[in-house]
Amino acid sequence: MNRVDFDAYCSTLKATTNVVQWGGSSVWKVGGKIFAICSHWGPVDRDCISFKCAEHSYQVLCELPGVVPAPYLARAKWVQVQSNEALTDDDVKSYIEKAHALIAAKLTKKQQRELGLITG
Repeated sequence: MNRVDFDAYCSTLKATTNVVQWGGSSVWKVGGKIFAICSHWGPVDRDCISFKCAEHSYQVLCELPGVVPAPYLARAKWVQVQSNEALTDDDVKSYIEKAHALIAAKLTKKQQRELGLITG
């Protein structure tokens, strides 16, 4: 998945915002908290996609060729996809959607309601 497709997909998720920071990285947030990044962090000379994972997904993904613990964020269970062959675009989208949900769930109920993530 390239950066244009990454940005287009992230923009479809509910209550997201985008900011370009950290040397041109495309940083996607929900409720002000980051859930996915497209950047040049790491040893490869191309845009790489990083996202938050559940514990089990983190362990499984880090065993795949072309997926590594994300620089600076690995301790929080983030991975970086460094190869287009590592995951299909649909798989990346699914993991990004899960990352969005993981981060959104950490927001207060009040924030979730204000952002339209929950009702009531």
